[in-house]
Amino acid sequence: MKFDNVIIGSGLAALWCAKFLNDAAKSTLIITKNQVWDCNSFYAQGGVTLALDEKDVPIHIQDTLKAGSYHNKKEIVEILSKASLKLKEELLNYGFKFDPGVTKEGAHSIRRVFHAGGDATGRELHKFIFRKDKSYLLDEAVVFDILMEKSVAYGVSIYHKGKKYNIYGDNIIIASGGIGALYKYDTNARTISGDLQGLAVEKGIKLKDMEMTQFHPTVFIETRFSQKLLLTEALRGEGAYIIDETGRRFLFDYDERGELASRDIVSRAIFLHQQKGHKVFLDVSMFDEEYFKKRFPTIYQKLKDYDINVPYEPIPISPAFHYMMGGIEVDENSKIPGFENLYAIGEVAYTGVHGANRLASNSLLECFVFAKRASAEIIKRNFKTKDKIFSIISEELFKNDDKHYKNLLREQMWKNVGIVRDERGLKEALSFIEDTIPKLGRLAKLRFLTAREIVKAAINRKNSLGAHYRKDENA
Repeated sequence: MKFDNVIIGSGLAALWCAKFLNDAAKSTLIITKNQVWDCNSFYAQGGVTLALDEKDVPIHIQDTLKAGSYHNKKEIVEILSKASLKLKEELLNYGFKFDPGVTKEGAHSIRRVFHAGGDATGRELHKFIFRKDKSYLLDEAVVFDILMEKSVAYGVSIYHKGKKYNIYGDNIIIASGGIGALYKYDTNARTISGDLQGLAVEKGIKLKDMEMTQFHPTVFIETRFSQKLLLTEALRGEGAYIIDETGRRFLFDYDERGELASRDIVSRAIFLHQQKGHKVFLDVSMFDEEYFKKRFPTIYQKLKDYDINVPYEPIPISPAFHYMMGGIEVDENSKIPGFENLYAIGEVAYTGVHGANRLASNSLLECFVFAKRASAEIIKRNFKTKDKIFSIISEELFKNDDKHYKNLLREQMWKNVGIVRDERGLKEALSFIEDTIPKLGRLAKLRFLTAREIVKAAINRKNSLGAHYRKDENA
């Protein structure tokens, strides 16, 4: 089988890129590991950051740079913010409607986060765009190889319903998301495990800023599932407090902005407070119950299912892994340098827009902006691959102990490559990873290769920066 374009992943970046490719009468295949909604975009609660007007663009840029510890690529941040003005109109013209009102989230100077379905922005956007999608869809299919020769990608090898086979395409777009399954506690969709970043390592595709892993500060982790319940930053933006067991708002000990400091600061403050023996809660008692139920319906219902009497009862919280700022390095059009027809969009990509710490609700905006730029580049270049047949690698995809080792990796990453890091712990994690890789089936090996890149990058960055915090930097 051959298509004009093959997209690996089914989140908003994938769907939005496919929209423009299909509008240009290109045949596009979307490959997704499980069901189409098993992606991080679908679970995005907060909203989409959109600059309010031309005057707000430089303020949004500054907020993004400041949150990212000025480790961002400024020219890419400018592209992002300016494009947000057009995106607002584009989505409206496409038929999508946001909820009335605009909210504020951590590290934003003003209210500029647009939401839908209360706390279900990602779900509403994903459902809306997917309903209009004209792509071919292959679900329950795992990509385990990219078929490459020199600077050209010819297709992918997939595992589908017990069989391996190749699919070919003139352009390959990686939109596979982040790395959530590498950590013991995470907010990501269950399919998000960093496979394609590991594949990039194997293929010599450059990764950048892999140490920049963001932890969301307010997560209800007392669930029976590996995916933990995110409590959107919009809660704090609209007045919720973070307190300890005494009722004290201790965040002001760490930053004058308190609950509205950037995610790296709030997560670290909670973690350190917990290390001192304190319990930490989100206090939402200032909300009227009917308002809470309407504004945050997903959170309300799920917490009720766990016998949390919201908004009257404080919610026990802990940080959890949330978002990857680093990834496959791309140019301003999401093309991977050095390759003719290989692209990366969404969380899997490193555009440079987030720097050392992502500003809240900039992620969906990045998906839209750079997915469209990728599609425009693909249409303009009109690259065609020659017909070429590749053999399928014989490496065993699964081994009996893979699950055991994956769980050990999650423990190691949480313990030693989490919110607070030091040389000893990072080297312990690296030693475990390198000792384990030869024992693994191919798919588990790919996520271990990704984890190794994160640890190596964290070891190499000796000083703290944004989400990367080294407690031994002055040792």
